[in-house]
Amino acid sequence: MAVTSSRLLEPGSVRGAALAALVVAAMASGGCRALSSTQNVQGVQLYQQGNYQAALQKFQQALTTDPNDANAYYNLAATYHRLGTLQKQKTLLDQAESYYHQALAYNPNQVDAYRGLAVLLTEGNRSEEAFKLLQAWADRSPTLAAAKVELARLSEEFGDKEHARQYLLEAIERDPYDARALAALGKLYEQLGNSTQALAVYQRSLWQNQHQPEVAARIAALQGAAGGMPVVTPPGGTRVVGVPNPIYR
Repeated sequence: MAVTSSRLLEPGSVRGAALAALVVAAMASGGCRALSSTQNVQGVQLYQQGNYQAALQKFQQALTTDPNDANAYYNLAATYHRLGTLQKQKTLLDQAESYYHQALAYNPNQVDAYRGLAVLLTEGNRSEEAFKLLQAWADRSPTLAAAKVELARLSEEFGDKEHARQYLLEAIERDPYDARALAALGKLYEQLGNSTQALAVYQRSLWQNQHQPEVAARIAALQGAAGGMPVVTPPGGTRVVGVPNPIYR
């Protein structure tokens, strides 16, 4: 059965009271996983309404229906993380940490679970553990760009832009078409004052994923600042003039 997921809440700063996104699994056919997916959807709706206890009940129902549902474990983790942050209760945060680990046990490459756990560890003054967590993931998944993108995100949060840039370059080497890594690299170049490189990388990101309004807005702003100068692309539209191919997606 095919599984797709949609992120309903975008995490904020790693150092702030941030949560990773709740995940909804949409199943292509019937059975226990279809019912579990429905219960996850209902739980997410309750979460969005601020009814966290009812959301927890729905996510627990999803696990009862399908004990192997990594998304249900993740949704429980994110909800306990939210509650623990709001109520400043360590016991709730400990539950969140446990559920994040269980989500990763059932889906070892679940990006949101890694991000949520890294946020939780960092908020608890355990940033070294957060870096080790993400580095171990990157080592286990040498072809996965997402692991390097998360390391870059964490490095940037701690003001280490050089390591963030290196991680993003490594992510793009792993997957030259990863729109998320390209957008992050464009943002980093913009912060460093390199508008030309930022514009080129943003363009490539948008080519790979047209549904990025923030990237489109940055492209428009940078082009406006440059007097409306267009970005020139060669035939096929897969490379940007002046951008080294191995570096950018």
